[in-house]
Amino acid sequence: MTEFWLRGPLIEFSPTLMPVAHALLQASEDLEVAISLNQEQLWQKPGQAASVGFHLKHISGSIDRLLTYAQGQQLNPEQLTFLKQEGIASETAVVLVARARDSI
Repeated sequence: MTEFWLRGPLIEFSPTLMPVAHALLQASEDLEVAISLNQEQLWQKPGQAASVGFHLKHISGSIDRLLTYAQGQQLNPEQLTFLKQEGIASETAVVLVARARDSI
């Protein structure tokens, strides 16, 4: 499939923001491969690197935090709790991918 930025301009976005929009839409599409991972694969830490599950949780958490900062606000207790729990194995790949896509 053609990368998002090669599919043409997104009329909803200014030229300045379009690369960000293209990157987020591409990331959203790329997340689909993670749905096929089982729990062991999802939370495996190859070479002590962060797991795919962590990265999926981090996408939704970091977007939420960035938008909070962009509004000039501080993180609330729920956001701080979520941040501390990003590395904890919990949900399935389907749930994490859906949450990440919703955030995007």
